[in-house]
Amino acid sequence: MSMMKEFKDFAVKGNVVDMAVGIVIGASFGKIVTALVAGVIMPPIGVLLGGVNFTDLAIVVKDAVGDAPAVVISYGAFIQTVIDFTLIALAIFVIVKGINKLKKKEQAEPKAPPAPNAQEILLTEIRDLLKAKS
Repeated sequence: MSMMKEFKDFAVKGNVVDMAVGIVIGASFGKIVTALVAGVIMPPIGVLLGGVNFTDLAIVVKDAVGDAPAVVISYGAFIQTVIDFTLIALAIFVIVKGINKLKKKEQAEPKAPPAPNAQEILLTEIRDLLKAKS
């Protein structure tokens, strides 16, 4: 089997396409959740914490000298990223929990069994005839 044929078989399989669609949708959803956290959730949290902007928190290791910029440890950006991650994870958890709840509801509803097809009816009649002969 040539390498090109193997690649074609791999790339055209449904799982690869499904995965690609999932990644694209996931990236878009990530942007939505990031915007939600940055624009809607974090401003009230900042107000509750006294207007602290975490991204500005830093420790100056060495002051700027001439053209050389200051050397700083920006621990505030790290704190902000951890908070963003926690809130994003919480938002995704709530959404997945809601979807799972809907799925459970869907599964709990009893479904009527499908009507037997002609072949099943015929096989049932043959079984009953054989039972009657015994």
